[in-house]
Amino acid sequence: MAEQVQKKPNIFKRFVKFVKEVRGELKKVIWPSRSQLVTYTLTVIVICLMLGAVIWLFDALFSFLYKLVFA
Repeated sequence: MAEQVQKKPNIFKRFVKFVKEVRGELKKVIWPSRSQLVTYTLTVIVICLMLGAVIWLFDALFSFLYKLVFA
């Protein structure tokens, strides 16, 4: 007995199915309010600046120590 091989739907049907599924998933998303978005964005920017400052300070410290040892 030969097994029947299921044929894939054409690319257009698969694309339409994909778009419908994406829209369905996006309807489930709980979007942040404008104030939450601004707060979260500012928090990320401040943390990035603080982390950059810490990395810069360590870089300056290690550069100074390197010059003391090898210069």
